[in-house]
Amino acid sequence: MTASTPRTRGAAYHGGQSTGARPDPRKRVSERVASLAESATLAIDARAKALKRTGRPVIIFGSGEPDFPTPAYVVKAATEACLDPRHHRYSASGGLPELKEAIAEKTLRDSGLAVDPSQIIVTNGGKQALFEAFAALLDPGDEVILPAPYWPTYPEAIGLAGGRPVPVFADESTGYRVSVADLERACTSKTTMLVFSSPANPTGAVYSREEIEAIGEWAVAHDLWVISDEMYEHMVYGDARFHSLPVVVPAAADRCVVVNGVAKSYAMPGWRVGWAIAPPDIITAMTTLQSHATSNVCNVAQAASLAAVSGDLHAVSAMRTALDRRRKTMVRMLNEIDGVDCPEPDGAFYVYASVKGLLGRMAGGRLIGTSLELARLLLEEAEVAVVPGEAFGTPGYLRLSYALGDGDLAEGVSRIRRFLQNPGG
Repeated sequence: MTASTPRTRGAAYHGGQSTGARPDPRKRVSERVASLAESATLAIDARAKALKRTGRPVIIFGSGEPDFPTPAYVVKAATEACLDPRHHRYSASGGLPELKEAIAEKTLRDSGLAVDPSQIIVTNGGKQALFEAFAALLDPGDEVILPAPYWPTYPEAIGLAGGRPVPVFADESTGYRVSVADLERACTSKTTMLVFSSPANPTGAVYSREEIEAIGEWAVAHDLWVISDEMYEHMVYGDARFHSLPVVVPAAADRCVVVNGVAKSYAMPGWRVGWAIAPPDIITAMTTLQSHATSNVCNVAQAASLAAVSGDLHAVSAMRTALDRRRKTMVRMLNEIDGVDCPEPDGAFYVYASVKGLLGRMAGGRLIGTSLELARLLLEEAEVAVVPGEAFGTPGYLRLSYALGDGDLAEGVSRIRRFLQNPGG
């Protein structure tokens, strides 16, 4: 093909020669992207907010964001950054140097993991960190062990990178925690990675130090990469404690990517700043990818995040106290509903309630066949938004966030109870 003979638009092209074959002209989206499932949590949140805009008093238990405002000192830092001409220009693709240094200091303070700024990349939220980590580490056909229930973005990001997610299921009988024996049964010659999260979304499960040690040593023995999602590190309650896997098992650090961000702990979901911590060669690869994908993260959001991670944890502590109170209230109220079994979570800000006892019953004049159908009925009939277990790989459950006001929480669960206690509609 020469400059004077352009290739026919739509013709297949291999090795410098056109095959003459044309793809299906009706196809408009690549198979790679068409295979992605929409984020169920964001879709439900959008639908619920759309109903609210029409005047319906929908109570939203679906979204994974704190209802607290971003701390005032963080907002002040962003305001000042807006007036600084330095932030009106491009900056380093991998993050502002001062923010990376602050993240390193914060990581040592909060989890005990000592890292160099060269091991950090600042990303557009934790999701971008995950996508880039999977892209940097996975080749087509690589298998990734994924404890389930899982956050819906994990399998989609793994698949987009060419990997194959291998779910390992746990239920309420184990506190939604998988064991080494569970992982071993799923491990094959194609397994290259384990995704690990504690505290976990959607279940709020928190692994003990002993459990993390066993899992980390197992991963090392199998020479696996570990993605350790630590987004909810400060959201733990009661006797539960957060432990970072590469701290508990230092031998895992050279094959571990820690993902974190400001969204949850600092009430900053809309600021879209996350980060990954990994060996320098992996960070270099992720930074190269990011330089082509998005360039730098918004400088003003990075300045706000610098203030957040450099500050004390008073606002975090106050938020955790409120969430703990709401956690106990929600668990108590849900367990008072016949057919619902809701374990008390140790972390994050979600409950993951089994509604298997409701399936096959009537509510609102409708037969409840699946948790997905139940979630739809609750939104349309009871004006309560929840996320069905189908989104997390385990039908028969509902995830409810307790990161909302006490009054709305009590009213929302009361609506669920009234709806379920009225079989005829």
